[in-house]
Amino acid sequence: MTPPAPVPRLFGPSFAARPDDAYDLLRAAGPVAWAEIADGVHALVVTGRRAAVDVVTDTDTYSKDSRLWEALQQGRVPADSPVLALMAYRPSLLYADGERHARLRRAMDDCLRRINMHELREITRRHALRLIDDFAGEGRAELMSQYADMLPLLVFTDLLGCPPELVERMVTGCQGMINAGPEAAQGAADLAQCLAEIIAMKDGSPGRDCTSWMLAHPARLTHEETLHQLVVLVGAGTIPTSAWIASGLRLLLSDDHYAGDLTAGAVTVRRALEQVLWTQSPMANFSVHFARHDTALHGVPVPRGVPILISHAATGTDPALPPLGYDNRSHLAWSAGPHRCPADSQAAAIAQTAIETLLDQLWDLELGAGGGANRPGPFHQCPATLAIRFRPRPADASLTPTASTGGSRVQRTPDSRPHRKAPL
Repeated sequence: MTPPAPVPRLFGPSFAARPDDAYDLLRAAGPVAWAEIADGVHALVVTGRRAAVDVVTDTDTYSKDSRLWEALQQGRVPADSPVLALMAYRPSLLYADGERHARLRRAMDDCLRRINMHELREITRRHALRLIDDFAGEGRAELMSQYADMLPLLVFTDLLGCPPELVERMVTGCQGMINAGPEAAQGAADLAQCLAEIIAMKDGSPGRDCTSWMLAHPARLTHEETLHQLVVLVGAGTIPTSAWIASGLRLLLSDDHYAGDLTAGAVTVRRALEQVLWTQSPMANFSVHFARHDTALHGVPVPRGVPILISHAATGTDPALPPLGYDNRSHLAWSAGPHRCPADSQAAAIAQTAIETLLDQLWDLELGAGGGANRPGPFHQCPATLAIRFRPRPADASLTPTASTGGSRVQRTPDSRPHRKAPL
C-alpha cells in the first residue's frame, strides 16, 4: 500500500525542534496515521492511547517479528536506512512472539532480578561522583556529553562485566545505533562486536554479572541469542535512561513548580521523572508491530506487513485523556502487554540516583542557554544539549556521597525561589 503524500516526517531538524507539530498533524488524521520515519521509509504511527493499548495487547492480530515487513522484504527500504539498526530482525525477545518470546523473556527477567538494587544505586552514585569530579571545578558543563550520556552506559558496563578497554567503544556504538543517523549501522555492528567479546570472555571465566547469568540460564540460550539479548538490554537500558535523566534535570531546573521545592528531596525528583514519562517520553516512537493480516484499528485501515510504531510521546499527551495527574503511572512510556519493558525498576534507580547525586554535589545550579531542540531521529526524545552553570568547587575540596535527600544546592532568594541569572 502506498501511503498518502505528503505525510509528517518524524526525523530531521524540524522534527527535532518541534516534535509536537508532527504529532498534531498525525492526531488530525486519526488515532493511527501514516508518517515518514526516514528517507523513503513509511510507517503507521499510533498517537491515541486506547488504540496503542489495543495494538500492544492483541498478540493474535499484531506481531513483533519484523520479518513480516513487506517493504523491507521486497527491497523497497534503502539498504543503508538508519532505522534498520533498530527495526530489522534480530533473534532477541524484542522481535519474538509466543513461546519463543516467553523463553527469552524468562531469561531476561531472571537475570534482571539478580541485580541487587542497593548495589545498583551505589554503582550509579560512584560513577556519578567520578563524572561530576571532572567538571565540578569549572563552574559549567554540558550535561549530555559529560554526564547523562555516559552515566547509564558506565553502569551497564559494570552490570555486564565489561572490561575497561571496551567501555568507550560501547558508548560510541550504542549512541550511533539509536540516533538513527548515517552512523546507525556501524554503531550497531560495533556494539555487537563489543558484546561478542564480553560473551567470549565470560564463557570461559564467568563472574557475578548479567552476561554470565544469561549464559548459564536454564533456557540454554545460544551465544547468538545471548548476544542479541544483551544488545536489547544495553540499547534499551542506556540511551533512553540518558534521555530520562536529561529531561528530568531540565524540568527540575526550568519549571517553577519544581524549582521552589528541590529541597523536598527524593519525592520531588521522583515526581519530575514521572512527569517526564508522561510528557517527554524518552522512547518517543517505537514498540514496532506488524499486522498479521489486513485489519482496521479504531476505524483506520491497517495493511498486513506495514510497520506500526507506538508514539509513546504522543500517547502520553493524548488530548482524549482525562487529567490523571503525574503521580498516575498509567502512561505507556514502558509500553504494555507481553513486551512491556522488563527493566523499569533498574532504569528508575539509575535515573533517580543520577539526578539526586548531581543536585547534592553542585551549588547554585542553573540552566544555560539552548537545550530546546532534541536530537534527530524518530525513536527517542532527548535534549541535544543541556548546558548548566554553578558555583565552581574549590580545588582542594572532594566530592563525597551525602544522604540520599536529593536536596539541590540551588541559590535561593528570600522568597525561597531559585535565583535565575542571565543564560550562558
